[in-house]
Amino acid sequence: MAKDLLFEIGAEEIPAGFMPSILQQLQDLTAQKLQDAHLPFGTVTTYGTPRRVAVLVKDLADQSADISERHKGPSVSIAYDADGNATKAAIGFARGKGLDVADLVVEDGYIFAETTSKGVSAEDIVKEILPQLISGLNFPKSMHWGNLDDKFVRPVRWLVALLDDQVIPVEFATVQSGNVSRGHRFLGESEFVIANPADYVATLEKNFVMVDQNKRREVIKEQLFAIAAEKNADIVWDDDLLEEILYLVEWPTALCGGFEDSYLALPDAAIITPMKDHQRYFPLMSKDGKLLPMFLTVRNGNDKSIEVVQVGNERVLRARLDDAKFFFNEDRKKALIDREEGLTKIVFQEGLGNLADKTKRLLELGRVFGEACELDEDAAVELERATLLAKTDLTTGMVTEFTELQGVMGKEYALLDGESPEVAEAIFEQYLPRFAGDVLPKTDTGKVLSIIDKVDNIVATFSRGLIPTGSQDPYALRRQTIGILNILLESKWNVNLGPIFVAAMNLLNVPADKQAELQGQLEEFFTLRLKNIYLDRQIPHHVIDLLLSNTALSVADAEGLANAVMNNRIDENVELVQAYTRMYNLVKDVTYTGVDESKLVEDAEKALFADATKAAAVSQEAWDNMDYAGVVAVPATLVDSINKFFEDVMVMDKDEVIKANRLQLVRLAYSVIAVIGDVSKLK
Repeated sequence: MAKDLLFEIGAEEIPAGFMPSILQQLQDLTAQKLQDAHLPFGTVTTYGTPRRVAVLVKDLADQSADISERHKGPSVSIAYDADGNATKAAIGFARGKGLDVADLVVEDGYIFAETTSKGVSAEDIVKEILPQLISGLNFPKSMHWGNLDDKFVRPVRWLVALLDDQVIPVEFATVQSGNVSRGHRFLGESEFVIANPADYVATLEKNFVMVDQNKRREVIKEQLFAIAAEKNADIVWDDDLLEEILYLVEWPTALCGGFEDSYLALPDAAIITPMKDHQRYFPLMSKDGKLLPMFLTVRNGNDKSIEVVQVGNERVLRARLDDAKFFFNEDRKKALIDREEGLTKIVFQEGLGNLADKTKRLLELGRVFGEACELDEDAAVELERATLLAKTDLTTGMVTEFTELQGVMGKEYALLDGESPEVAEAIFEQYLPRFAGDVLPKTDTGKVLSIIDKVDNIVATFSRGLIPTGSQDPYALRRQTIGILNILLESKWNVNLGPIFVAAMNLLNVPADKQAELQGQLEEFFTLRLKNIYLDRQIPHHVIDLLLSNTALSVADAEGLANAVMNNRIDENVELVQAYTRMYNLVKDVTYTGVDESKLVEDAEKALFADATKAAAVSQEAWDNMDYAGVVAVPATLVDSINKFFEDVMVMDKDEVIKANRLQLVRLAYSVIAVIGDVSKLK
C-alpha cells in the first residue's frame, strides 16, 4: 500500500535569497536518494517559508524493488584448472557474491554470478536518507550554534518526519523529529500536531502559514494588482522583488501607503530605489507613466490594525526620502564636471591608483577602441565628454548613500547640468549589463564606454594576479567579460580585442616581460566565456571548438562564422571533413610561402592549383566583405580537386624541391578552411 512521506525542517528565519536554491536542491536530492534506493514513488513537492523548508513525497512504495544483478568474474582459464576444478579465483569470486561455486555461470569465456537483493522496507530506507537530506543541502553561508559541530543555513528548531502517521526518528543538532510543527510567529499556535502528510498544507493554513510558495506567490500578486486597480494605477513591477517578498512572509497581506507630493520633485530613480531596494515596496505609476506618491507593500500577517502598519511603513519611507532629498539638494550645488578632483580621493584598486587615474586610462582606451570600431567624429567627441564625467557621480552624496544609483544619478545630474542626452545616456550605459539578462547599451558611445570600462577592470585585476578560480569571482569579472562579448555580438563591430588588451596593459604599466603571459590569460578567459555563450545557444561542441581554435578571429568574425556554419553544416559533410583533415595532417606545421607553378608536373596538381587559387581569391573577397556564408561555402568547392590530387599525386616525392612545392600547394588549398578554424576539431 502506497504511503506519503513528510519531512519538515524548522529553523530561524532563512535569508530570502537562499530559498529558491534550497527548495530545488531538496527536491532533486530527495528524488535522487529514493531512486538510488530503488524505492518507487509518485511526486516530490517542496515547500518553503522564512521559517521552514519541507518536502512531501506522495505514493511511496512499501518497500524497494528486488534487484537482480549479473556480476562478471575472471576468465574461464583463470577460474578453472586443466581438470575443470574451480581455482581460488573462482571460489573467492563466488564467496564474495554470497554464492556457491556451483551457482556460477559460464558465458563467452568468463564466469558470471547472478544475485538477487531483496527489497528493503520504506521505513528503513527513509530512516537512512532523511539525515542525508539535511547534510546534503548547500548554502552560500552556513551557521553552527552553541557548541555543536552541525551546520545549517540557520539554527534548526524543530523537525517533522512522518511516513503516513508514523514518526520516523531523525536527530540533527540535538533536535529530535516528531509530528509537531509551529505556526505563524504571532497568529498561529506555537506548536500543533501534523496528523499525517496529506494534511500538512491545510493544517499549516489553519495556523496562518501559507506553506505552498506557489499559492503564496499568486495570492500576493492578486492582492497587489487588486489594490493597484482600485487606485487606477500601474505597478512598477519587479519579478525579483516579488520573489524576495515571497520568502519574507508566511501569511501575506498587501497594503498601500503614501508619501508627500513634494518628494516627486526628486528624480524618479531617487524615489524608486529607496522603495524597492531598501524597503521592498512596489512603486505605483499613473496610466500616463508618471510616478505617484504611493507604494504597495506586503505584511507578514493578517489585516488586523493594518492602518498602524501602513503608518509605520510611511514613516520609514519618509525618512529615506528625506535623506534622498537632502543628498540631492547638496549634490546640485556642484556640477559633475567640477567633481573631477573628488575622484583623486577614491581608490580604484590596491596599487592601481584612484578613479582620476582610471579616468585618464579610459580616455586613452576610448581613443584606441573608437578608432578600431571607426566611431564617427561626433560620437568620438561625445565619448570623450562622457568618459570625463563617467565616474564623477561616485563622489555625490546620493550615490554614496544609495550605491545602486551609480550611473543612474550620473545621467540625471548630467541632464540637469545641460550635458547632451547622448553624453548623459552613455554615463548610465557604462554599467550595462549589470546582471544576467539585463539590457545592453543602445548608443555607440555607451557601448564603447561600457566595453573600455570593463576591459580596464578586467586587465587591472588580472595584472594583480586575481584571476577568478572555481566559484570565486569577487570582482564579477566573468559577468563583465560576458557583458563585453554580448555588446560586441550585438553591435557587430569587427574589433579584435588583442590590441585593446595591450593598450590597457601599457596604461596600467604592466612590465613588458609579463605582458605576453597576461595576454594569453586574458584571451583564454574571454574564449571560455564566448564558448559558454555558444553552448547556451545549443551550438555543437565541435563547431565551437572549430571556430575558437582560430585565435585571430574577432567576436564579430566568430559570430558570423558560427551562424554560417550552423546554416551550412560543413561539419556534417563527411567527405569535406575527411579531405581537409588529410591536408591538415600534412601541412599543420607548414607556413605558406607560395607555390612555384613551373614545378607543378601532374595534371591533378595543376588543376588543384588553379581551383585553389580561385577559391582562395573568392574566400578572401567574401572575408573582406564580411560575407561569412560565402567564406563557409568555399571549402566544398575544392573537395573533388583535393580527392583527385591525392589519388594521382605523390605529395612526399623523393625530389625535395617537388615535395616542398606540393606541400605549399596543399597549404594553399587548406587555407580556404583554415580561415574558419582548425579542421581537426571536427573529427
